[in-house]
Amino acid sequence: MADCAEKTAALAGWGRYRPAMCRVFRPVTQPELAGLLADAGLGGRIARGLGRSYGDTSVNADGAVVDMTRLNRMTAFDEETGVLDCEAGVSLSEILEVFVPRGWMPAVLPGTRFVTVGGAIANDVHGKNHHLDGSFGDHVASLTLWTPALGVVECSPERDPELFWATVGGVGLTGFILSARLRLRRIASAWVSVDYVRCANLQEALDAFSESDKDYQYSVAWVDCLSGEDSLGRSVLMRGNPAPAAMLPPARALKPFDIPRRPALSVPVDFPQFLLNPYSIRAFNDLVYALHKPMKGHLVDYEKYFFPLDRILHWNRMYGRRGFVQYQATFPLERGDGLRRLLELCSRAKRASFLAVLKRFGGEGRGLLSHPMPGHTITLDIPNAPGLEDFLRELDAVLLDAGGRLYLAKDAVATPGAIAAMYPRLDAFRAVCRRADPDGLMSSNLSRRLALAGNGEAAHD
Repeated sequence: MADCAEKTAALAGWGRYRPAMCRVFRPVTQPELAGLLADAGLGGRIARGLGRSYGDTSVNADGAVVDMTRLNRMTAFDEETGVLDCEAGVSLSEILEVFVPRGWMPAVLPGTRFVTVGGAIANDVHGKNHHLDGSFGDHVASLTLWTPALGVVECSPERDPELFWATVGGVGLTGFILSARLRLRRIASAWVSVDYVRCANLQEALDAFSESDKDYQYSVAWVDCLSGEDSLGRSVLMRGNPAPAAMLPPARALKPFDIPRRPALSVPVDFPQFLLNPYSIRAFNDLVYALHKPMKGHLVDYEKYFFPLDRILHWNRMYGRRGFVQYQATFPLERGDGLRRLLELCSRAKRASFLAVLKRFGGEGRGLLSHPMPGHTITLDIPNAPGLEDFLRELDAVLLDAGGRLYLAKDAVATPGAIAAMYPRLDAFRAVCRRADPDGLMSSNLSRRLALAGNGEAAHD
């Protein structure tokens, strides 16, 4: 084995669902990583960043997991074009810390800043602005990739576009992303002007998205998943635009990129499972709805708007030792009835937690396994309790009937048949994997469970 520290550890996604023992390697330099990947004794391997995928995308039971977080150098930045060259282990948090004070930020930000560039590309993460700006991969100019069969290659939308778009959203199965060139976006301040809109039910929320998304760069809705009947899907829509410096109060306008520094909170221990019950969740939902009065032009700093949960370290412990599943489903625009049926199931079962988010996607994701499609996407946190997988199968059935799609970065229990039906470009993805990795060295619990790479992985419905 190459000279790289090895340990054995139980790994899981952020949901802490089904941890598995893995051999973990943490290279510090690119030559150390190269030596590790060239070692035939490594066997099946997958890259891992900060572990914020919710399922088993970067878990590899009885195989090798390569922790990329020490490979986090930023190597070049063009102040004219906003193009940043960096290693794959750089986190979005590190990029924001360096570049927001200089008037730049990534064009697409997911719900946490604690994600690496490699992870953001491999999962083609999206944010609150997909309807206008697409997903993370749309702002990657090029990337450098190690593949088992092709060695180290550079690819882009112009150079080997098939390999590039298989890697974007390809959950790490085409190879190891070594570095990337990202197009950052110039900003006038670190603030967002936000309008809050109360929606009495799901239809009002969908209508509000449809009527106003063109006027707002960012939009997201919190959804009450326990309400029913006429209040099914009651929501608070939070839509915003970047705030120019002139909109800020005079004291803030002098330093438009400064934001308040808040002390980090932490969940020190696992919560008892009984604390998350229909009564506590309903009380929380009622409070959120009551507190968010209709408001226009409320100034919110970017951290508070984009990453509301990042202030709470280890917030996943709120779901107890058994963990939870984050379920993200997207329904085509014309199938609002499917979204309604899913919320009806959640309301009757009283399983979904207080963290439910609704967004609108614009176009189809360009990555062969990118999640976005034109429609509405809802994200649910569902505590692990008896009957969980049967309940998820019910949700999957509703989603399949509506022609919708699950997000692979969040999946924990889907079947190969379901994913094949949801991802029409899966065969094209498998063809690229056979070219880049004919022996199936790139492997994870997710890829084997869903037979994603099509290289002989054993999985059955």
